[in-house]
Amino acid sequence: MESSQPSLPPHDWQTPHPVRTWTYWRRKFSCAGRGWLRGMQGQASFFVHGIMGVAVVLLAACLQMSLVEWSLLILCIISVLAAELFNSALEYLAQAVDKEYNEQLRDALDCASGAVLIVAVGAACVGLLMFGNRLLELLA
Repeated sequence: MESSQPSLPPHDWQTPHPVRTWTYWRRKFSCAGRGWLRGMQGQASFFVHGIMGVAVVLLAACLQMSLVEWSLLILCIISVLAAELFNSALEYLAQAVDKEYNEQLRDALDCASGAVLIVAVGAACVGLLMFGNRLLELLA
């Protein structure tokens, strides 16, 4: 997992913040973008959640959702994808720490997967409430 750019040096909390130049911010966003792409690579669940997010956006557009409904849907989609990225980050970290079977790492990864499940179920509930209500209005 080598990078073409060096990662940011650790910050000493005792010293004042360095001046933030455009180069600093460009490198910081470059690292974030690389992390986003790396988190998506080879993750079937991220792909599934991404497809579901696109389906939700298309359905919301067809049903002409309100601004508040759009805001909630986008927040739910982003929350699920962010949870997936955190889960991927923990998986990469666990692989770096120990290549052998380790019960503590397994438990940590299971907790991360459980967090993704909770966020995904919560997002699905929000979607069902909003879409269900809107579809009932159209059928009535």
